[in-house]
Amino acid sequence: MKYVLITGGVVSGLGKGVTASSIGVVLQACGLRVTSIKIDPYLNTDAGTMSPFEHGEVFVLDDGGEVDLDLGNYERFLDVTLTKDNNVTTGKIYQSVLDKERKGDYLGKTVQVVPHITDAIKDRIEAVALIPVDGKEGPADVCVIELGGTVGDIESMPFIEALRQLSFSVGKDNFCLIHVSLIPVLGVVGEQKTKPTQHSVRELRALGLTPHLLACRSAQPLLDNTKIKLSQFCHVEAANILNIHDVPNIWHIPLLLRNQNAHHSILKQLNLLSIATPPDLEAWTRRAETFDNLTDSVRIAMVGKYVGLTDSYLSVVKALLHACIACSLKPSIDWIAASDLEDDTAQSAPEAYAAAWKSLRNAECVLVPGGFGDRGVSGMILAAKYARENNVPYLGICLGMQISVIEYARSVLGLEKANSNEFDDETPDPVVIFMPEGSRTHMGSTMRLGSRRTLFQTPDCVTSKLYCNPHYVDERHRHRYEVNPDVIGVLEEAGLKFVGKDETGKRMEVLELPSHPFYIGVQFHPEFKSRPGKPSALFLGLILAARGKLEAYLTRHQNGS
Repeated sequence: MKYVLITGGVVSGLGKGVTASSIGVVLQACGLRVTSIKIDPYLNTDAGTMSPFEHGEVFVLDDGGEVDLDLGNYERFLDVTLTKDNNVTTGKIYQSVLDKERKGDYLGKTVQVVPHITDAIKDRIEAVALIPVDGKEGPADVCVIELGGTVGDIESMPFIEALRQLSFSVGKDNFCLIHVSLIPVLGVVGEQKTKPTQHSVRELRALGLTPHLLACRSAQPLLDNTKIKLSQFCHVEAANILNIHDVPNIWHIPLLLRNQNAHHSILKQLNLLSIATPPDLEAWTRRAETFDNLTDSVRIAMVGKYVGLTDSYLSVVKALLHACIACSLKPSIDWIAASDLEDDTAQSAPEAYAAAWKSLRNAECVLVPGGFGDRGVSGMILAAKYARENNVPYLGICLGMQISVIEYARSVLGLEKANSNEFDDETPDPVVIFMPEGSRTHMGSTMRLGSRRTLFQTPDCVTSKLYCNPHYVDERHRHRYEVNPDVIGVLEEAGLKFVGKDETGKRMEVLELPSHPFYIGVQFHPEFKSRPGKPSALFLGLILAARGKLEAYLTRHQNGS
């Protein structure tokens, strides 16, 4: 197994995840099979209980793993299906070592960070690297490892030491280290400063790791004298200093790396030049250029709880982008804090209230994504009601589906106190209830998680036509509450159709309103499986409906064209 390690220096948030994904893309384009590992030095076992405000979205994998959003980048860029083991955390490592210590596996030895924790890290990396993720038999050719955080952080020290040992044990032909660093420009002089990167590399070398390549983040392309300086003081060949400057969209990054011959430097270091082919990035080039040249945009109202941090909905934003590009449109997302639509805000912050309603009324379609807790729920219900009554295309995901059920029960069935048990334990009309596939007391890994099959109840529904499958679809889930099976009958009599159910028929997966141009709610999260060039069917449907092109698209596809 060949390893490519990506570390980061100077500051966090430099785009190590996108860099790691892009390096994977370029190596894939050279005909190699690639897998990925993300190391997160935090003590949480996984990302499942973290606030989206603090850590961005929680990405869900097929096997139910709740992981860092960088694994979403890997899946989208590399078109692979990762496992929960591809996200290594300090919590997982320490838990495994402590479990072994309690079982007596260390035979009375003093259990220490070195060698026991570092050995556990090495063993975990080597085992996970062998898991096939691209649907083919056998292990990949190259494993790209991203070490979260910044070199010098106390929490990542055991990982750095383990990776130093790994680089030594696998041999220099099987290990390539790429250090991502920042080249700031200070003041009016506009000089590119190399000192932060010099210090970062010096720290890395003091810990026993010497970078083979430097990936320098900067606003503008690096000047030649900056490269010479970096090469001289960081002990890295000038040809191996890559510049990842700001680009119009992240699909340019693999092309940027290819244009600087990054693949050649990496393949040379890993002794793979003889088996690799020249990189074929035609599809990526087309995609990046198409995106750059789009002029017509579609206005999408995103009504959610965590709109202050767009990373909270990263996969939803990417799925909208994939769908828009397939329709030759640019997404123009109006972020609406759900609470700003509520009547209380009209009194407390009239300007925010007016702006939120103006954005909603100007939108061509409405999307209510997932979330937890009762903040902003009233605003989401108002958004769903607005979309339903005004024939505006609506897609509700997870909580967004439950919102549409609560709104329909209140507005159409006249059940004014209809609610979810999540928001009101005492509601006389619980239309959304806790469905026990998990525990009420433990928050981590207690939800209905991972890929589950949804069976379509009728091949005529819009959702099955969009998925081009009259029978079923497999999508990823992450929720504790579901539509109450006892109210399905009355809701369907009133016109709301539950066209997708799980294999038991008790869990409602997809709802549609046949009298509406596009009003769909899904209990699963279709955004997690959207890919560039292969948009999620429901997001594509939403954008087509926003432009009045859905009927023509469905007719064309039914005729097999």
